[in-house]
Amino acid sequence: MTRFWWVRHGPTHKKTMVGWTNAPADLTDTDQIKRLNAHLPQNAVVLSSDLLRCTQTAHTIIGAHKHLPPRKGLREIHFGDWEDQSFDDISAKDPEHIRAFWDEPGDITAPNGESWNEVCLRVTTEVNDLCHNYKDRDIIIVAHYGVILTQIQHAGNMSAKAATSFQIDNLSVTRLEHLGDAWRIMGVNHKP
Repeated sequence: MTRFWWVRHGPTHKKTMVGWTNAPADLTDTDQIKRLNAHLPQNAVVLSSDLLRCTQTAHTIIGAHKHLPPRKGLREIHFGDWEDQSFDDISAKDPEHIRAFWDEPGDITAPNGESWNEVCLRVTTEVNDLCHNYKDRDIIIVAHYGVILTQIQHAGNMSAKAATSFQIDNLSVTRLEHLGDAWRIMGVNHKP
C-alpha cells in the first residue's frame, strides 16, 4: 500500500485566480507548521509542485525526509488569460464562461488555459509514476487546491462536480491510499 499525504501549500492571501501565478506562501504560522510536521510520517518522500508557494511550504516540512525535485506536472490548473484576476473582474467581462467553468468542471477551459479534465490527466499521470517508483512508501506532496481535488475525484471514482464540493484549507492534509488495484480515501482537509 502506497500512502499519499497531500498537503495544501501555505496561504498566498491573494484574492485572484492563482493558478500558475508564482505567488509566495505565508509561512509565519509556526505553531500550525509544527503541528503539521508532527502529524506527517517521518520516513516519507517529500515533493511538491514547482511553483514557489509549494516549494517554500515543502522546505518547511522536509526535516529528515528524502526530498525529490519539484514537478511541473503537479501545478495548479492553468487559468490562462484569467490568471491573477478576480472572479468579479472576469465575471464582469465574461459571466457565462466563468460560471460554466466552475459549475460544469470538465472540458471547459479558461481562455488560453486548461480544462478540469486536462489538469486531472496531468496530475494523475504524475501520481501513477509515483505509485510505480515509490510503491509501499509514504509520499508527502505539497500541492494546490485543484490538484488535491483531482485526486479525491480519482480515488473516490466520483464526478468532478462532486470532487469540487470538498473544502481544502491551506496547510491541511488529505490522505489517500493506493492499494495496487484500488484507492481508498482516508481523510480530507485535516488540520493538525
